[in-house]
Amino acid sequence: MNNIPNILTVGRLLTLPLLVLFMMIDTAWAAWAALGLYTLGCITDWLDGFLARKLKVESPFGRFLDPIADKIFIATVLITLIANHHLSGIWIVPVLLILSREFLIAGLREYFGPKNITFPVSNLAKWKTGSQMVSLGFLIVGEYGVPVLPITIEVGYVLLIAATVTTAITGWQYMKEGLKHL
Repeated sequence: MNNIPNILTVGRLLTLPLLVLFMMIDTAWAAWAALGLYTLGCITDWLDGFLARKLKVESPFGRFLDPIADKIFIATVLITLIANHHLSGIWIVPVLLILSREFLIAGLREYFGPKNITFPVSNLAKWKTGSQMVSLGFLIVGEYGVPVLPITIEVGYVLLIAATVTTAITGWQYMKEGLKHL
């Protein structure tokens, strides 16, 4: 655990209570603070993997924790967006699809891991993560982003749809690969 990538991963998780608190305060300063903290979390998501490879400090702990931290981070934001009513009604369906896929893939990896069967991250899955992260940023700032970009919320919704579609496609790809090994 004593390397920079693992510290960044754990740090991302430790920011979640403050991020949720900011997201639940219905003021402009809190929305922008939440967006800033969320953006920092997204940057550390990329940075921890980059540094682990660059510094050659990849570890079993990091390989275990990083994908789980990513799922916890995104799931927490999605659930908080429902709790603070930035997502409601029909917009809960993409959240359910995204969370279902994440649990399913985590389960597949858990099941096949002891059998030394791995599921490498595809380029489409990386696009899924990117569109998901950007969409959530727009949705976190929500109505307080409208003075800066009048279509802030609409951009968030469109990107959430794109993230959900790529989530479904990559989830199916992982499932097909998993079924081959059953």
